[in-house]
Amino acid sequence: MKRQSEISGFYKLSPKERAKIVKEFAGLTDGEVKLLGSTGSLELDLADRMIENVVGAIPIPLGIAVNFLINGKDYLIPMAIEEPSVVAAASYAAKMARVKGGFFTSSTGPIMIGQIQTVDVPSPYWAKMAILAAKEEILQRANEQDPMLVSVGGGAKDLEVKVIHASTGPMVITELLVDCRDAMGANAVNTMAEAVAPLIEKITHGRVYLRIISNLATKRLARAWTVVAKEAVGGEEIVNAIVEAYAFAAADHYRAATHNKGVLNGIIGVVIATCNDHRAVEAGAHAYAARSGHYSPITIWEKNKDGDLVGSIEVPMAVGIIGGATKVHPIARIALKILDVETATELGEVMAAVGLAQNLGALRALAHEGIQRGHMSLHARNVAIMAGASGELIDLIVERMVEERKVRLDKAKDLLEEYRKKGKL
Repeated sequence: MKRQSEISGFYKLSPKERAKIVKEFAGLTDGEVKLLGSTGSLELDLADRMIENVVGAIPIPLGIAVNFLINGKDYLIPMAIEEPSVVAAASYAAKMARVKGGFFTSSTGPIMIGQIQTVDVPSPYWAKMAILAAKEEILQRANEQDPMLVSVGGGAKDLEVKVIHASTGPMVITELLVDCRDAMGANAVNTMAEAVAPLIEKITHGRVYLRIISNLATKRLARAWTVVAKEAVGGEEIVNAIVEAYAFAAADHYRAATHNKGVLNGIIGVVIATCNDHRAVEAGAHAYAARSGHYSPITIWEKNKDGDLVGSIEVPMAVGIIGGATKVHPIARIALKILDVETATELGEVMAAVGLAQNLGALRALAHEGIQRGHMSLHARNVAIMAGASGELIDLIVERMVEERKVRLDKAKDLLEEYRKKGKL
């Protein structure tokens, strides 16, 4: 039976009912479903082996975005995030995109960049040529550090050299281009950079200081694009409003920062769910957005000749499906099983599609009804709980706050006291 991610009324189901659907979709075991439902799923002993000075663990809600069709394949998308409305917006956007075939993706391959910084070089431009002439020897030494990676088709594939003029003087920067295959690659790249440093010092007659991966992964880009029927998005006027919203972000970096934050709401939710390095992904995305010297949106929205909405995204995506916390954390392993991705490249492309969908959902809300209307009731639940409400009182207080458009902690406390006096507790 073909797996189907288009699920009507998924949000109306109980967590147990949703878990049953996910179990059938992803072929989860009873044990995996039980683990998903346990907010204390990270054992303290395991946490203590992951980082230093452990005293506990902090659970983050894990939701499932539905309706995603990417390259003709149905996906359920695990998203770990504390912000309300994000999962709902991604699911709604994915449903709109399905009308014309969903999302389509491509990528450049899993190439990461390792930088070796050399200073005090007598003749920097001569040194650059000497390093390039010794390329094969340098690559060989780098690949000797990770024969397993080389055996599966990865490893150091090329190098580039540049001379930069810093405040302390000229520096020769050697950049190893490493195919990391299905790993994020930080450990492999850093090890290779350290291994070739003595050879580069010998060639340049300089001193090497930093030997480290760059999180601006311009050789590891993921792309996604979609056509959204104007009828699905709410009409041509809504299409125009979304295009104008994009134009605002393209012209103003204050707006662009919030625009890109919305994109990353989607991407980072999946990154955290799979225990990838969300700091690296976010740093890379923002740096890529500023690569021209002007901070810009990482998505583009246009209107085609038929009046439909056309969206695209290109973003660095340094993620893996092997190694590190991705393989250690039990929930990350389940998240990857739900995603059913075969390679790190596929995972990166899925994340790009989710980022584009999330951006679409946010822009449509802004253009159509204002961001607060859809966000308010979900935020109100958190406020009601903070005020001390429980059970059916949460729903009663949420309904009143949204109706009166006063979603505040003091209002929630007043309502709680009012219901207490009425004997609702």
